[in-house]
Amino acid sequence: MEEKIIALVLGYLLGSIPFGVVLTKLAGTGDLRSIGSGNIGATNVLRTGRKDLAIATLLLDAVKGTVAVLIALQFSRELAILAGLGAFVGHLHPVWLKFKGGKGVATFLGLVAALHWPSALVFIAAWLATAYLTRYSSAGALVASLAVPVSLMAFGLQDEAELFVALAILLWFRHAENIQRILSGTEGKIGQKAEPKA
Repeated sequence: MEEKIIALVLGYLLGSIPFGVVLTKLAGTGDLRSIGSGNIGATNVLRTGRKDLAIATLLLDAVKGTVAVLIALQFSRELAILAGLGAFVGHLHPVWLKFKGGKGVATFLGLVAALHWPSALVFIAAWLATAYLTRYSSAGALVASLAVPVSLMAFGLQDEAELFVALAILLWFRHAENIQRILSGTEGKIGQKAEPKA
């Protein structure tokens, strides 16, 4: 039980590092939470007009999930799954930002990459196809998150599939406002620079 708690806490602390906020603050682009959607992820960083910072945020938010899983994987796959859960929750509810975090897309991908890289390719393919067709990053994330558990089940990875069903549900809840905006046609499209929030 002690090992399980450590895995969860380790994952949470790594996942809660708000790279988007840190990078944009260091770059002098202002508080990311007051720009565009107010989200701390790569898509909102892109709305600052800084593609380099958006790419860096995407990679670092993914890598923190990957690192959490790979560390725990040295001990057991069960602990790796728990660390992955902790990292995802950490990104969504980071202690450093009063538990108001991102939506978890990059971290979701980083976790998949660490646990089963073929399913990470499925995620990327689903995201690219959906984003290309709709121009909505959020739509790509929603579809891709559903493709991952299906892929894991197809490979016979039951425990991992159950984890990503839970993570996909959390991800969809975090995208509730995006879904409403997509339906109303007001969702920001990829590459669209947003004005600071009033």
